Amino acid sequence: MEGNITTMFPNITTPPSEPEKTPLYVGFICASLAVVLYGTTYIPVKKYDTGDGMFFQWMFGISIGIYSLIVAQVRGNPTFYPLTMLGGALFITGNLTVVPIVKLIGLGLGFSIWGVTNLLSGWATGRFGLFGLKADPPDNLVLNDIGVILAVISAVIFTAVKNEVSSSNIDTTVTVDVSENSPLLRNTDHLIEKRLLEDPECDVITIPTSIQAPEEESLEPQNDSSLFDRLSPTVKRVLGIVLSLIAGLIYGQCFTPFLYVQNNYEHSSQNALDYVFSSLIGSLLSSTVYFLLYAAYMKNRPKVYPRVILPAFISGLLWTGGTTCWFVANKVLSESVAFPIVTTGPAVVANLLAVFVFKEIKGFRNLTILVIGMGITITGAILAGFSKQSSSG
Repeated sequence: MEGNITTMFPNITTPPSEPEKTPLYVGFICASLAVVLYGTTYIPVKKYDTGDGMFFQWMFGISIGIYSLIVAQVRGNPTFYPLTMLGGALFITGNLTVVPIVKLIGLGLGFSIWGVTNLLSGWATGRFGLFGLKADPPDNLVLNDIGVILAVISAVIFTAVKNEVSSSNIDTTVTVDVSENSPLLRNTDHLIEKRLLEDPECDVITIPTSIQAPEEESLEPQNDSSLFDRLSPTVKRVLGIVLSLIAGLIYGQCFTPFLYVQNNYEHSSQNALDYVFSSLIGSLLSSTVYFLLYAAYMKNRPKVYPRVILPAFISGLLWTGGTTCWFVANKVLSESVAFPIVTTGPAVVANLLAVFVFKEIKGFRNLTILVIGMGITITGAILAGFSKQSSSG
């Protein structure tokens, strides 16, 4: 049991047994699964109103935390390294931009832009050994470089696709606006019945804070439109692209803390799965901190969206599944090989969904650009895969 006791001091932990060599095909399978899971992560929550995204990210973080506990038990409670929590915190920080990005430029385009920034950030870190990591270049540098260049080109091409982002099919939530001293039930029953007849799908009825008499019937739904909804199309596109670039830079460093521990901490485990718990628990803690700060900023009246709870939880499970696969792919294939595949592949999945499911991408020009971009993305991913020629990881 002593080998499972967590500690903050890696130099006094019991040396873990070295994992057996993992076949190369396992890394490619995990990378492929990560592509699918990441590409569908935000689909469950897409048709629901998430407002400013703060409540969504908290539910997302709770899902991640529960998943991480299960992984910890399956792995026999491996040594806990606090530094690796920074990786999970970085993800949640980047994740705060997702809801605004989807509102501003759509899921497919957002994925494309932050995917390539994520690619360059993580690929360069592993390829050249940035931030204290040991350089882990691929076996074939030429193929790898060409694959990365093609991935970047594909992302630039994707930015030319015009998305038709509409909120017409989004389920809205009506928030409660009642003061502590307001009579919640007096003179409101008839207003509630009236409001439900007008919109039986609303989650919560808004009661005016001061109800004088029945004749002052005013019960309009408060659609929690954000600042992003009121921007011009040009400003939306520019802001969405900028946020996507920032998100990609942050996402690209999510694995750096755990790789740093593997490279620099004596007796640290070389099995990537042993760092899933400590990394993901950082996501739960940081998402909770962000929500508490948000609640304080809102004077203890945060915007809560009940219908987002289950979809956000499912999105969190999809993301954590993809992240677990990516942990393995990074170790087996190396960051310089896994990043070009995993960071650009989800954009293909998201764009296909945008065309066939959400109807966000229409028109011959857009579809032509999309096909060209996806073809280049897939080619780049294949070349990046071929740049890894060893048989084990």
